[in-house]
Parts: sequence; C-alpha cells; structure tokens
Amino acid sequence: MAEKYTYEDFLEIIKTLRSENGCPWDREQTHESLRPCMMEEAAEVIAAIRIFRETGNAENLREELGDVLLQVVMHSCIAEEEGIFTMAEVVNEIAEKMVRRHPHVFGNTEVDGSAQVLQNWEEIKKKEKEGKDWISSPLREIPRELPALMRAPKVMKKAEKYYGRQRNSKEDIAILKKAVETLEKTDNLQMEQCVEKELGNILMAVSDMASLYKLPLEQLLTDKIDDLIDNYEGENP
Repeated sequence: MAEKYTYEDFLEIIKTLRSENGCPWDREQTHESLRPCMMEEAAEVIAAIRIFRETGNAENLREELGDVLLQVVMHSCIAEEEGIFTMAEVVNEIAEKMVRRHPHVFGNTEVDGSAQVLQNWEEIKKKEKEGKDWISSPLREIPRELPALMRAPKVMKKAEKYYGRQRNSKEDIAILKKAVETLEKTDNLQMEQCVEKELGNILMAVSDMASLYKLPLEQLLTDKIDDLIDNYEGENP
C-alpha cells in the first residue's frame, strides 16, 4: 500500500524544496514571482468545480485544491524565512476569524436566516478593518487585482452603502443608449478615441445593472463565450 502523507509531512516537503539542498526553482521563488501561479491555480479550481458538476468526477477538483494549498504553504514558508509569520499563524488567524465571524455558532448571537448571517458578517468585518493603514476607504478595500467585471459591481455596491450613491437601471439604460448614439454619430477619424471612452461608459453601466440584479457579470460573459465556441464547433465539427 502506498505511503499516506500527512499535512505535517507536506509542510516538511515544501521546507525541503526551499532548503539549501532543495530545488533551484523553488528556492528562487518570492511572493511577487508566485503571483501568476496563485491566479492560475485559483482559476483551475473554478474550472475543476465546473468539471465536477458536469462529470461527477472529483479527481481533478482534489488535485487543483492541492495546487492551491501548495501556493498557500509556499507563501507561508517564504514568510517564515523572512521572519514575518509562519504557517501555524496563518492557520490560527483564519480559525480565529471563523469563530469571530460566526457568533451565532460559537457564541450567543441569534440569527434569522442566512441574510442576517451575511449582514452580521459584514458588520464584524467592518470593525476588523478599522485602523488598517492599507485601507483608506471602504472602496479601496476591494482589491484592484480582482477582474474588473467582478470589481466594478462591488465598488458600486459599497458606494451605495457608504456614500449614498443612487442606482437606477433606467439611468444605466440611458447611458447605454447615449453611448451607442455617440458611436453611431462619430466619424472614422475620431472613432478610436470615441470607442475607448464610450466602451468604458458601457462597461460601467452594464456592471451597475449586473450589481442591481445580483447577476455574476464575469460568469455571464464566460457563458456567452462558451456559447460562441459551441456554435462555431457545431458549424465546423
């Protein structure tokens, strides 16, 4: 029977890879150099969830979750070498956060449904973020590294909550109509500059509508891309 590795074994394997006699590639990695790897592995987990839904086979999902765990442990190992924090501290902090943000489970708070759970979660999260010097406003809390189609609705939602921004789907439709009309009237010489400006307005209006109706814009576009691929493959088997 093949040897079964434990979580502790895995941590030691990564430390060995990072050691003086370990792997040259692993030893060269930094937090910055691993950024593309984390983005790619996270996307592959999302793809694996889709594959599991479509096939019922969990093998790919198990593998990709392991790859994300590798990224987490690699970053923690690098941080420990830098004297910043350890993997044990990472685990402890997320455990504390889960207990703190679920007072209805680990405390005496009563809730009436998942909507109230989410509301309490946001209130607790807001208190946690107070005084963090890297967050200058609620809008800056949303990472710039998020895909823009995911980031825009989140920014708009917080702008509504914290700054009283008024949102109306009819206004968004008016923005879309105006953008299209402007493009129709633009001559060829000014088209490139106009397209850049008006497409930005269109994307913001579309993002706002997606947020209003609680629609996952990134997923909607992904589905349309898949439809396009299916159509072309259907025409050219």
